[in-house]
Amino acid sequence: MPNPNAILANITRIDPPLDKPAAELLRGSERGLDIEFANARRAHLDPADPRSAGFADILETLRRDKRLVYVEVDPANDAITRLLIPKVTRVVAIGPPTADGIAVELAYSHARHLLRRDHPDFEALDEALRAAHAKRLRAIVVEDEAHRILELRFMPGPDDGPIPDLPPFPERLNWFERFWRWRWWPWWWFGCVSAAKAQQMFDLVSATSCNPLTVPPPCIPFLYPDDGCWARAHEMCRLMIDAGVTPRKLWIVGSLHVSTKNNPYCEVWWGWHVAPTLCVRKWRWWWWWASEKMVIDPALFTGPVSAATWKSVQGDPNAALYPHDASVYYRWSANNLETDPTYSKTWGYLEDYRLYLKNRSLQLGPPPYANCP
Repeated sequence: MPNPNAILANITRIDPPLDKPAAELLRGSERGLDIEFANARRAHLDPADPRSAGFADILETLRRDKRLVYVEVDPANDAITRLLIPKVTRVVAIGPPTADGIAVELAYSHARHLLRRDHPDFEALDEALRAAHAKRLRAIVVEDEAHRILELRFMPGPDDGPIPDLPPFPERLNWFERFWRWRWWPWWWFGCVSAAKAQQMFDLVSATSCNPLTVPPPCIPFLYPDDGCWARAHEMCRLMIDAGVTPRKLWIVGSLHVSTKNNPYCEVWWGWHVAPTLCVRKWRWWWWWASEKMVIDPALFTGPVSAATWKSVQGDPNAALYPHDASVYYRWSANNLETDPTYSKTWGYLEDYRLYLKNRSLQLGPPPYANCP
């Protein structure tokens, strides 16, 4: 049974309208801000709650974009006590049952989503997930900060159909790369960058990291490592291409488990991950034109690292690596690759994860988390 003190709906109105900074509107107000939802329910933001100004900014963004929100309210006064941003997505795969529950793979997500066995509605939600998967329906998934599924509802509308098979992906190589494709040929070495240049590119992209409490666009939410790596990687490649280098991308697929101070639970679980790479010149006395693939991943490291080092911190020695061209945006499978040449999808997902980062920081504090080793 859904939580009776929770509201899952679109926002129709915020009163008074946010024509001034939310903190200013809340200051001196007895009632705070009233939030009206499409299901005719109402709630309000308590001016005494230090999170309310940040909540108001998130709610206004969701109202403007006609997106759903999930809030829990105090039954005594209808004040919002918790805010979560649902995912509207599709169930791609359901893992086998375990002692903890069932792992779920969602479209446009590399995080592990878990339906815990101790959820009071475990059986009903399990049935709903399997129906969403079998019927290929879009679903509204509400989960907490540990990616434990709290609620699931079907989106009204027709069958979405299977994930489309995209046409074979032609790797877009420039004339230099086409002519000198074989790595053993010495001229390939001159198409790589120096170690100093690789560090410069790392610094270029990591400098765009978001302030976790304000998340001003177009910052990249590296401090929310849980999800969204494909959008971060695509935007990093765009920045590096604009700076005059030729990155590629490296996917890793496996049962990935990474320790991090940027998650309040000190760890993240992924089914896959992706980051940009650069070919870096390496001088060795026995092979002066040697080169090495270096990964640019500010969500995990403070500088470029080798592919082997990048793989080693992700907790699965049996994970597989798949290199691709920088223009690959999302990898459904080896032969089903999606592009985003206008970066419209990239920027949309980055906006989503900026909101997730801000919402987490308001409720659990900003990263890095001192409780993490």
